[in-house]
Amino acid sequence: MSPTAKSLILELLVATAGEPLSARAAIVACALFGISENSTRVALVRLSSCGRIEAVERGAYRLSEASEHLAREVASWRTAQGRLRRWRGGYVAVHAGSLRRTDRAELRRRDRALQMLGFRELERGLSLRPDNLAGGVDGVRSRLHALGLERGALVFAASSLSADLDARARGLWDGKALSAGYRRARAELDRWLKRAPRLELDVAAREAFLLGGRSIRQIVYDPLLPAPLVDEAERSAFFETVRQIDAEGREVWRRFLELHGAPAPGREGTDTHVH
Repeated sequence: MSPTAKSLILELLVATAGEPLSARAAIVACALFGISENSTRVALVRLSSCGRIEAVERGAYRLSEASEHLAREVASWRTAQGRLRRWRGGYVAVHAGSLRRTDRAELRRRDRALQMLGFRELERGLSLRPDNLAGGVDGVRSRLHALGLERGALVFAASSLSADLDARARGLWDGKALSAGYRRARAELDRWLKRAPRLELDVAAREAFLLGGRSIRQIVYDPLLPAPLVDEAERSAFFETVRQIDAEGREVWRRFLELHGAPAPGREGTDTHVH
């Protein structure tokens, strides 16, 4: 599915690592997906009006402070595996049963925060994930709050579960499906990397954006389970292949934007990731 002007602009801004994005670069990128210049400019205005981006100078934009926490979480996908530690069988638990469920925006932020950190609901209002992330419960709590989980939620360690309850907890994730997903996605990326040098530049840029973006989203929402819940070797191989396509995609987009008179953000000494 092709991106909208808003989603494409936001992805470009996440990729700039804090560097401003010119309206010209946004227009060129959106045109690649059949989005008109007028629609791109309207999207820039609307994103600015609702506080998701802000102008830093005439014709240049960056993410607003309100969007930075989510952007940093997404941008940290490259170091995701570095956030793991040995699993000793315990869990991080979040109890949100006392929180209201009437504010849809609040509920979306809550659900997104829990999903991004790999939580699954064991009982209504009670979600778990393996306690195998660096920083332990305190680190997970801080990341959840930064992503929008209300401070009224209880975040705590859960250990010494009964055998039946632990079996239920382990069954919250389909480790076999995750491992198979790593293999399928890696095979698709490998095929693209082999044929990328033969593609027209605009085709390569469009496919790199779509394929790379989908792969990075898969990493961002990966629960980062420990063994034996998932095949860690398959995950590691997939993550490494995504880093390869990211590097190839950044180079393709650098050449594509420069060809159309819109140098990539950060070209003056800052690497740029456009997925």
